[in-house]
Amino acid sequence: MSMSIESMLLAVNSNFLVFSVSLDDMMGQSFASLVPTVAAAESAIGSAIFVLTFRVRGTIAVESINCIQG
Repeated sequence: MSMSIESMLLAVNSNFLVFSVSLDDMMGQSFASLVPTVAAAESAIGSAIFVLTFRVRGTIAVESINCIQG
């Protein structure tokens, strides 16, 4: 699922850049610099969830992750 979100973010990023160049507007380029920041935050949150799961349970087995309730 994360790979599909990353692919969508990259597609949106390229659209921002193309339309920014064609319309001669800097707003698309500023949004294009914001998209990798959001992607990095998403990756950091996912990594933090895995590290926290490993610290609490001692394993990252799928069977133990299914027990997470929230």
